[in-house]
Amino acid sequence: MMTTAPTVFVATSDLTGHARGRAVPRDAHDAVLKRGVGWVPADLALTAFGDLAPNVFGSTGDLRLLPDASSGIEIPAAADAPGVLMYLADQVLPDGTRWSCCPRTFARTALADLKDATGLEVVASFEHEFMLPGAAGSAPFSFTRYRSAEPFGSNLVTLLGQIGLEPETWLPEFGADQFEITLRPSDALVAADRAILLKEVVRDLAARHGRRVTFAPLPDPDGSGNGVHVHLSLRDAATGQPVLFAPDQPGRLSTIGGKFAAGMLAHARALVAITAGSPSSYLRLKPHRWSAGGIFLAEHNREALLRICPTSTIGDGVPAEQFNLEYRAADATANPWLVIGALVRAGLHGIQAGYETPRVWPEEVTETELVGVPALPESLSEALAELTADRTVAGWFHPDLRETYLAVKQAELARVAGHDQRELCNRVADVY
Repeated sequence: MMTTAPTVFVATSDLTGHARGRAVPRDAHDAVLKRGVGWVPADLALTAFGDLAPNVFGSTGDLRLLPDASSGIEIPAAADAPGVLMYLADQVLPDGTRWSCCPRTFARTALADLKDATGLEVVASFEHEFMLPGAAGSAPFSFTRYRSAEPFGSNLVTLLGQIGLEPETWLPEFGADQFEITLRPSDALVAADRAILLKEVVRDLAARHGRRVTFAPLPDPDGSGNGVHVHLSLRDAATGQPVLFAPDQPGRLSTIGGKFAAGMLAHARALVAITAGSPSSYLRLKPHRWSAGGIFLAEHNREALLRICPTSTIGDGVPAEQFNLEYRAADATANPWLVIGALVRAGLHGIQAGYETPRVWPEEVTETELVGVPALPESLSEALAELTADRTVAGWFHPDLRETYLAVKQAELARVAGHDQRELCNRVADVY
């Protein structure tokens, strides 16, 4: 990539969803694409609060952050802020072989195993919500709130388009000061890459405008939360044809799509430890918050863990092309590569184990009828225990990766021990 930026930043996403890495001068660009930059295994054990959790790596060992040239984006210079060229990288051993604890490798391997076993590929998209203070008193979804974000909002949409992240919608959301940005569906690994880059672009641009954002799951315990809704569809790798849509079946969900969904539901209590990774995440994941009020599959219901999204025939729209499943129990404290990898592993397990399509609750289902559906864990501690106990899910992770993840999350819990809900939300919001 040709660039006028003075530096090149090579980044990974850590177990807390933060992008971390190293920069080199522009004249080292070609060399760094070939050889990467140095990295340390223990960096995997950094918590969201910046300290180092106990880990198996200690002070020894070395890695390389090896950039993926296709992931590069250039954030242009503006005013007195210089431009920067940013790449996402795989963490590899010094000889270039894969490192078993690399989150991006975890995602890529899961997607490859799905394709090898079933001939299917995943198309995905991550929807991000965040708070942009400064819209005090504006109404949800209003034009007033939309305009309150200017010129940041228009600049964000333009910038995302310029750097190839393909923005789809930009809107004022329901919560106080809340906005949502969505990107067009893409190959699942690309979608996870874009989810990582998006947060950094939003934060960087907001700072240039003298504003500060937070992607925290729940900045205010009495307010609305920020989710990351993960949309998934399956396609035949050989033909590119969608395979989830079956108009004559319940929910219009195909048999293989039902097995894929069943895998995610069956292991949901362990999966959520990966997809909702902060101590404050579980204050959001409760009924009546339109997040995920229970472990069930439903048509169009925003309380469902897995939602079958609506389709439209307006403008010659083709339902099969639009049809997808939305996983609703994720937020921006999670690593998108681990999210995609774990959800795909769960879906593949459902297919290979021959799980039956779960009940598809209709859109008009009542709260009374849903009494008794399984509940999500009520805390990060409970979710981590479920992850440890679920041998299927735990087995997808290399032991060093799994134990480091657990150690990082336990360290974060220790940092906020004794906080009341408001203190907890504020502490997490400060670092996201």
